[in-house]
Amino acid sequence: MLGRKMTRDFADDPVDPGVLMQLLDTARRSPTAGNSQGIEMLVLDEPEAVALYWTTTFSEQGRARFRWQGLFNAPVLVSVYGDPAAYTERYSEPDKAATKLGDGEAAWATPYWLVDASMVTLALQLAAIDAGLGVLFFGQFDHAPAVARAFGVPSGLVTTGTVAIGHAAQGPTTGDGRSSQRSRRDLSSMVHRNGWVTG
Repeated sequence: MLGRKMTRDFADDPVDPGVLMQLLDTARRSPTAGNSQGIEMLVLDEPEAVALYWTTTFSEQGRARFRWQGLFNAPVLVSVYGDPAAYTERYSEPDKAATKLGDGEAAWATPYWLVDASMVTLALQLAAIDAGLGVLFFGQFDHAPAVARAFGVPSGLVTTGTVAIGHAAQGPTTGDGRSSQRSRRDLSSMVHRNGWVTG
């Protein structure tokens, strides 16, 4: 975790398919509520599929103006999805029925399909970093419906975003993102022991 850093400049070298499958297998072992396992991963590792992702999410002019041109070299893109129906179905089963969470998505004060998909997303990034690869997580935002249509993602699934995976480029890069200039909060300002005390 301490070595985690977002890579914005990738080499176009491919990721070994065996390594990629190992990363995905590691990530899928993240915990899920009720062991619902309602997580899906859209893996784009062929050049044509990766190119379609970028043409779906960027206009030609927008891509030309984009600050991080090295991102487009990433050979692998993984979009992680949570499936709300898998959770409501699981919590309709006899051992979970008393929770009433099987009544529908609205019954969930916290949408655990997104909580769990977020855990998978982070686990994937950490596994890739452990394998010596670079990663960058970014949201799909208003492009999510277009991405789903382009790749035939079933309706109802909700994405956390996309993880770019590849080898970090060597030599000069375009620098860190603007958010990296923000100082990290001190631990004492974030930990509220035995109650929330305001100063």
